[in-house]
Amino acid sequence: MDLLHSLDVSASGLSAQRARMAVIAENLANAETTTTSTGGPYRRKTAVLQAVDGHVFPAMLQQAGDRPGAVRVTQVAETSDLPRRVHEPGHPQADADGFVNYPNVTPLTEMVDMLATTRAYEANATAFQAAKAMGTKLLELLR
Repeated sequence: MDLLHSLDVSASGLSAQRARMAVIAENLANAETTTTSTGGPYRRKTAVLQAVDGHVFPAMLQQAGDRPGAVRVTQVAETSDLPRRVHEPGHPQADADGFVNYPNVTPLTEMVDMLATTRAYEANATAFQAAKAMGTKLLELLR
């Protein structure tokens, strides 16, 4: 594996974790949103990550910018979990029985995902810095 390839793989990991963190932040921001433009409560979203496979030639043609070993976000998908139903008869969004549909977002789960994303981002940043330091040392040796 060459040095530039190592940097590309780490950079793709940084980009994917940044996108994942943006989805988590959106989930936390909408944890209490009971009505969206579609009419129902906000639905929790997750970033779907996929490794770039470098062994299949047609796949390499479709992903010309991605190098084998990299990772990318293929989609941001809504989860299929049912909304939380809370009995609040005085709420303006309450149904005839007095229940309000809240998003299926659990702040604790989002915080755990945020912690895991932060750790993965830090690992990719450390790998990037290590590859950069090796490249710098290599240039010094070649002088």
